[in-house]
Amino acid sequence: MLSLFLAAFLGRFAHFFSKRPPSSRLLLWLLRGVFGAICIGIAMLAFRHFSEGLGDTTNAYLAFFCILGAGLFIVVTDVLIRNKQITTLSAVYFGLLLGLLLGNILSTALEPFIFDWGTSRPAARTLPHLIVHPRDKEGNIRVDVSQGEGGGALQEGRHQYERKALSLILTVICCYIAISTLLQTKDEFRFIIPYVEFSKQVKGAKPLVLDTSVIIDGRIADICDTRFIDTKLIVPRFVLQELQSVADSSDKLKRNRGRRGLDMLKRMQNNPKVELQMHEANLPELREVHKVDERLVIFAKTLDARVVTNDYNLNKIAQLQGVEVINLNELANALKSVALPGEMMMVRLVKPGDQYGQGVGYLEDGTMVVVEQGRSMIGQEVSITVTSVLQTPAGRMIFGRLEGRPQPVTG
Repeated sequence: MLSLFLAAFLGRFAHFFSKRPPSSRLLLWLLRGVFGAICIGIAMLAFRHFSEGLGDTTNAYLAFFCILGAGLFIVVTDVLIRNKQITTLSAVYFGLLLGLLLGNILSTALEPFIFDWGTSRPAARTLPHLIVHPRDKEGNIRVDVSQGEGGGALQEGRHQYERKALSLILTVICCYIAISTLLQTKDEFRFIIPYVEFSKQVKGAKPLVLDTSVIIDGRIADICDTRFIDTKLIVPRFVLQELQSVADSSDKLKRNRGRRGLDMLKRMQNNPKVELQMHEANLPELREVHKVDERLVIFAKTLDARVVTNDYNLNKIAQLQGVEVINLNELANALKSVALPGEMMMVRLVKPGDQYGQGVGYLEDGTMVVVEQGRSMIGQEVSITVTSVLQTPAGRMIFGRLEGRPQPVTG
């Protein structure tokens, strides 16, 4: 029955994969399904061993449900813990290795001081030993009391038990200290061989470190919805703390901006298309730096990442430090529609311009359009001819004149 279930299960997956390539998420669920099937098989084998081999039905059901419960607990834990990191696994692994090594060394070094000191006293080393002799001709039994090898063997067995207990206690303590230390300092952990250090190799695109301003702006969440960004987004702990302080501000405007930023973070965190990581940023390079902008630049430089920001000053500071920057304002300007001189377009004039007779309108992407002799047409949608395009740090401006009217001649 189990083999038929597995065959049907694998057949469905094979049919699905033949139509579309498997993604990492599908492969992960396939792995969980195979693990669940193996757990079911082991539980059934344990049930048969206890019920048919030993005739113990109670322990058979107990073993069956214990194995299934352990497998279910492992799968549920794996599903609930989404943002797992390889650094955590490596810290636990090397912590166990280091703890076992230190525990073995300490127990070997402490044994002579603990046990040899106690065995140096003969009275404490030997225990009474009874020697029973065979019956004599009269049927009497003679028993002698001796302080011989029997007592020493018993105490030697007790010493072996104490040595194992000491080694186990020291190993558990060392493993706990090693794992706890590596988990708290995993960002500083390096694999070092004399004169050689293996640094982290980043494959694919560099991760993006988000600034407070770009989170509050909210456009980064809209860009993530379009799947334009396919790399990891990192939010350092100090950026999140700054965002929380803005959300708790007494100023209503700042408080609303901070809450908007937290809402954007929650939106990106719940977006399955986005890989968002909250980084603790416990780096030794940041211990002496307190300003958020400087910490952000050093953090991105350490991780070999790029900074995403709307702050013009942070943009310049990062470029001076050799850190790549993505400015969303520059990206938005680059995506605005391109207008060439002589091209015709429709625009609605909404207000007068700075110069006499000018009317000002805006395209759908926010580009300002200044129309000569268009003040009398404010509130109307007019057809214009583009005369020139001006690119400014604040954005692109388009100049034009009303269609059908001659361009004024300047002396």
